Amino acid sequence: MATKVIDRQSFISFIDALHSEYMSSGGTWENPTLDRFLEAMSAYAKDIQGYYNNTSQDINADFPSWKVFADILRGAAIYQ
Repeated sequence: MATKVIDRQSFISFIDALHSEYMSSGGTWENPTLDRFLEAMSAYAKDIQGYYNNTSQDINADFPSWKVFADILRGAAIYQ
């Protein structure tokens, strides 16, 4: 998914694309149920600064943005 999230409207587009991806995957995400997704979302939100540091992104997750919210949702789909 290549949606660049920079504002509320692009976040909405991201959510729509994430939903479409989930529907087309047949529910085969790592965390396909709401309880697993929310659990992974919490864990990923705790660890996201490490992701930014490891990928050399100059982002401080303590100052959330639409991009950080999108990255947390994206990560929750696959995080264990």
